[in-house]
Amino acid sequence: MKIYNKTINKYLAAILFTSVLATACEKRLDVFPYQSIADDKALLSEGDVNVTLIGAYDGAQAATVYGGDIMVLNELIGNSVDINFTGTFAGLSDAYRAQMVSNNGNATGTWAASYSSINRINNVLSAVSKVTSSATRKNTVEGEALFLRGSLYFELVKLFAKPVGDGDFNTNPGVPLVLTPTGNVTEADYKARATVKAVYDQVIADLTKAESLLPSSNTIYATKWSAAAQLSRVHLALKNYTEAGAAANRVITGSGKSLASEIGKNWFTFINNGGSTPGEYLFSMKVTSQDGTNALNTYFGRTISAYPGSAGRSDCKIRPAHFTQYETGDKRKDYFVLSGGNYYTLKHLDRFGDVPVIRLSEMYLTRAEANQRNTTAVGATPLSDVNAIRTRAGLPALTAVTLADILKERRLELAFEGQFLPDVKRLQTSVGALAWNSPKLIMPIPQREMDVNKQLVQNEGY
Repeated sequence: MKIYNKTINKYLAAILFTSVLATACEKRLDVFPYQSIADDKALLSEGDVNVTLIGAYDGAQAATVYGGDIMVLNELIGNSVDINFTGTFAGLSDAYRAQMVSNNGNATGTWAASYSSINRINNVLSAVSKVTSSATRKNTVEGEALFLRGSLYFELVKLFAKPVGDGDFNTNPGVPLVLTPTGNVTEADYKARATVKAVYDQVIADLTKAESLLPSSNTIYATKWSAAAQLSRVHLALKNYTEAGAAANRVITGSGKSLASEIGKNWFTFINNGGSTPGEYLFSMKVTSQDGTNALNTYFGRTISAYPGSAGRSDCKIRPAHFTQYETGDKRKDYFVLSGGNYYTLKHLDRFGDVPVIRLSEMYLTRAEANQRNTTAVGATPLSDVNAIRTRAGLPALTAVTLADILKERRLELAFEGQFLPDVKRLQTSVGALAWNSPKLIMPIPQREMDVNKQLVQNEGY
């Protein structure tokens, strides 16, 4: 999707009551927990609703959210096995060392920006009846809003709450569920943390309805396939393998998308392809020279003369140990560059283009895992799906497949795209010396929120 800030900023300024500053730097934020719309500035027309929906996308595009920080944090927290982080931002450095404190700037920024966008979404949903141009447009607006809300709550509960399998998710605290617009902030707007189960139930409800409402194609915005792909991730996190595989199968068979012929065609979208979104992407954030920041590029990228247009802080250097996981001949092993004595992934050298959120190849691997665990062949056999990924990577097809084979392909195919920590927690493995359920792998509820909202309880260890 693509956002044009210059078009919407003046309009949003007229209807937004409080703006939350979301930043990766260690700055104290305004005390209001959510972005809000004043009671006398309600959405009165379809135009108001449409522009506020664009504002919700713009909020989700923030660097602290799907502009890349969510994916960076899920790759970086505790991951000294694959990454050598040499950056100077205290928030990310503490996350990397699994030594976060309650005022961690990245935790604060992601929380604030996510809830800011959620409030815009809630305003859209509260006024969706104002969309009267057509039933199709009304369904699309509602579906897009529900997709964004469900996706953001999914990311929040993964980062700020205990994972499924660690204790009782029926009672473990998740994150506050705010489902109606926040206007002039009162004590009633300060919500306690809903349970992890309640958050997941809401995520599934939002995404399920979004899939039913959204069209199959929607230019640069969310589609029914975006929603189905996200549902597949959610059910996989919950170990609902039947539902995860079914959702992945719907995407593979219904979206009309196909795997790129070469893994490299999924990257360098601005440098090589004039900003065109790769066909394998199911949902992404568009970054241009006029709008947006690609945080994956900021921290994983590096300016390299051999790649004109490349950029980045060179913070995330890939350790040699990572390369031992690849087989001889795997083209994915070659998709790194040695510069200044260190290795960097080529996936994120491009400063502009698309920040990938979900790719089609993940759906093949999810369907394969679900079918392998269930001893089923919904859509295709696990062997067929894994071989589709392997042969694209230049590897010989397997003649038989195990769960370990599938998980290995998932690990390498999705490396440095934001699935490292969720998979560690789901598969109950470890991050270096830390167990999958270590409290150090859960981000703190921001101290600024704890100070304002006395109903919140802090995570263990903070």
